[in-house]
Amino acid sequence: MNKIILITGATSGFGEACARKFAAAGGYDIIITGRRKERLTALRTELESGAYGPLSTPRILPLAFDVQDKASVDAAIGSLPDTWQNIDVLVNNAGLALGRDFFDEANMDDWETMIDTNVKGLLYVSRAVLPSMTAKGKGHIINLGSVAAKDIYEKGNVYCGSKAAVDAISHSMRIDLLRHGIKVTAIHPGAAETEFSSVRFKGDETQAKKIYDGYTPLYAADVADVIYYCATLPAHVCLNDIVMTCTAQADGIYFYKKT
Repeated sequence: MNKIILITGATSGFGEACARKFAAAGGYDIIITGRRKERLTALRTELESGAYGPLSTPRILPLAFDVQDKASVDAAIGSLPDTWQNIDVLVNNAGLALGRDFFDEANMDDWETMIDTNVKGLLYVSRAVLPSMTAKGKGHIINLGSVAAKDIYEKGNVYCGSKAAVDAISHSMRIDLLRHGIKVTAIHPGAAETEFSSVRFKGDETQAKKIYDGYTPLYAADVADVIYYCATLPAHVCLNDIVMTCTAQADGIYFYKKT
């Protein structure tokens, strides 16, 4: 019987790549969630097509909701069909950065959105999914953080703060859920070429592309590979905290760019 994985933010970036990785590997049925219903529908069609080979025969359940909306989260998770309720792995991937401005010049609506998505959304989904894991005494929660949680940089302010919160919450989860046998992993990627920069710079593609000039960044598939590795380790093994960057990046601040 296949395990069940739920992935938030599966309409692009790490979440979409993660869905493809688990579908290709086999052994998992996949709940894909996000705000953009049409993208979820297209991804479901792709994942169910068998294009990834003979092992790829997953069931796919798309759920369109916004993690910022607690009522929508509770309604979506609470109304899962019986055959989808036994969630084995939760990937809390939904998140974003908005703006890169000095603290005193930043748009406070951007701050609200980042906190509501990156922090509250993770909390809402985790609490909604946890009852099924605690009932069986096992499960795995994988939270997507950022190198911004480890190294605070200029004009990062609330984005860095929201990811530092993910780091601390992940550690707290790990401690509090020990008694239930639930694994908790925090993965902190560095610069990765996804929609991230386009969203951060609010559609300014020229500015977004400049971020990756002079070096090869991570790609979404690289992060998905690490998520899959963590999720498929033996039951007694948990990778707690992972910082991953491209070779040209040392941490949240230092890069070597060829110009």
